[in-house]
Amino acid sequence: METVLVGPAPRIAVSYIGSGPLLLFLHGIRGNKRNWYAQLEAFSARCTAAAWDARGYGESDDYAGSLQFTDFSADVARVADHFGAQRLHLAGLSMGGRIARNVALRFPERLHSLTLIATAPGFQRGRTPLPPEKLLGSRARAEAFAELADSFTRVRQESYRKTLEASQAQDQGAPIETIRTPTLIIAGEEDQMYPPTVAREMARRIPGAELVVIEGAGHLPNLEQPERFNQILAEFLKRRFP
Repeated sequence: METVLVGPAPRIAVSYIGSGPLLLFLHGIRGNKRNWYAQLEAFSARCTAAAWDARGYGESDDYAGSLQFTDFSADVARVADHFGAQRLHLAGLSMGGRIARNVALRFPERLHSLTLIATAPGFQRGRTPLPPEKLLGSRARAEAFAELADSFTRVRQESYRKTLEASQAQDQGAPIETIRTPTLIIAGEEDQMYPPTVAREMARRIPGAELVVIEGAGHLPNLEQPERFNQILAEFLKRRFP
């Protein structure tokens, strides 16, 4: 696995492995690219599997001033350009799902597919962040809690604050009915942040969207049940892009 810094500033750190079509994973508001390492290994045999640290997170650069939530969408386009990908497969969890959704609306011509995981059409004001123990479902593997706790220790509080403010002020919803990219929605049966009812409504609104609810999973199915998560995504990609 290699890591590159995609410029210009703020530079975006991207870890990747494999070759072929680009599949990019986007983490949640208190995550980082390490959350996706089990996915990178699993998908590297069929594509360039990559995961980023969003600006201000992990190994990516800090940035001056406030955040515009649309900056994240432009950063995704920058990463795709760096890898020479005119189009890519994009998968986002929670905040990463809201970013991916914005890319599908702003740059639909750049996407092969869209996977939205444990996310919603817009940020819900007044929501209190959940502690780590409430983010995981009953069937989470033993290592998931330690990996989640590690993610929390790596969060830069100033970046987290700016992301939270931008989400509250600028991401109140989106016209997801207009998405035409082949879309997979993955939800955790026990997700206390965005329960399956949210995912079902999204699947109803996005034309042709497929929905899978993972039993016993909470808000982080890729960390909790990586083998099941990888199977679901792989089957979707094989079915839609044989």
